[in-house]
Amino acid sequence: MTSIKTLSRIAGLLYLVVIATGLFAEVFVRQAFRVSNNPIVTAQHIHASEMLYRLGFVADLTNFIVGLPCVLIIYVIFKPVNKHLAMLALIFVAVQTAIIAVNLLNQISPLLFLGNDLYLNSFSAEQLATLSLLSLNLQAQGYGIGLVFFGVYCLLVASLIYKSRLVPRLLGILYFITGLSYLFNSFCLFLFPKISGMLFPYFALPAFIGEITFCLWLLIKGVEEVPVSGNIKK
Repeated sequence: MTSIKTLSRIAGLLYLVVIATGLFAEVFVRQAFRVSNNPIVTAQHIHASEMLYRLGFVADLTNFIVGLPCVLIIYVIFKPVNKHLAMLALIFVAVQTAIIAVNLLNQISPLLFLGNDLYLNSFSAEQLATLSLLSLNLQAQGYGIGLVFFGVYCLLVASLIYKSRLVPRLLGILYFITGLSYLFNSFCLFLFPKISGMLFPYFALPAFIGEITFCLWLLIKGVEEVPVSGNIKK
């Protein structure tokens, strides 16, 4: 039977892959390719680096495939702290994964619009470029919706981390800030779209710090054991 310490290190490794693939897809593909209000330049970027764009899509798929066992292990580790809270967190992240996975259709759509299929001849190059940028904008909105659910997941897990004493309480505080950052970023996107891009780095940095700190602790230090509910408080 696999020990909790080994499981936690596996979760840490999987989480590291999730962070790496997520950063690659977001920073080096979506943000690098999309140019606001300029569909022609956006289309040119996709044409010039189509394989990189496809790799970003595959990175997102990998993110979801690896992320599911990661959150399942985190559920197993922290379930003794509060089973119902841990299950609720798992439900929220499952919904988030489903939303963003389906939303990837908007990310792959520009490759279809900008392809060489004959049926596309009924559209002008400008129209196809506009449809491509629209798809990317829809993808950004869908991603924001998904991150609302992930933000709630982070808040719930942060509570479990803080109460468990399995890891330093500071990690719980940092992970709570991560959840708030994701929520603020998404609602800023929905409510104040004109300034959301400028505020994104201020939300992304604390979110990254909270996730990478928790991830590295699981990977390097691991969790020794899971106490029963009655032994959580010292």
